Amino acid sequence: MRPGTENTVIWTTQGFPVDNTGDDDLGRRKTGTTLSGGTVFRVLRLEPNNTQRVHRTDSIDYAIVMSGEIEMELEPGEETTHLKAGDVIVQRGTIHNWINRGTEPCQIAFVLIDAKPVEVNGKVLEAKG
Repeated sequence: MRPGTENTVIWTTQGFPVDNTGDDDLGRRKTGTTLSGGTVFRVLRLEPNNTQRVHRTDSIDYAIVMSGEIEMELEPGEETTHLKAGDVIVQRGTIHNWINRGTEPCQIAFVLIDAKPVEVNGKVLEAKG
């Protein structure tokens, strides 16, 4: 992880439909930001003045701001959207960045579901960052 951020993977799944058989702790599965053919449920904590990471994932992301405040930047250098505790967003393969300009940490819960890469005018926008 980068300075000023930490995350905890709560649970992962692989394949659809999900197999609920077994008692393995699937929060311990090795995964990147996303999991090919599956889902990742994680909580991210961003400290004030966190190190930034402009990135795009091949997933649909459901995000709930649990505490604090955060700026979501969709394109580097462009206008940001201010989010606070209780706000919910859905990201569909967008390039984005999380910036904590406040004085308190911000915690966000994410559910990331594997998806095809975004395609615009015949051009595939690959995951990055």
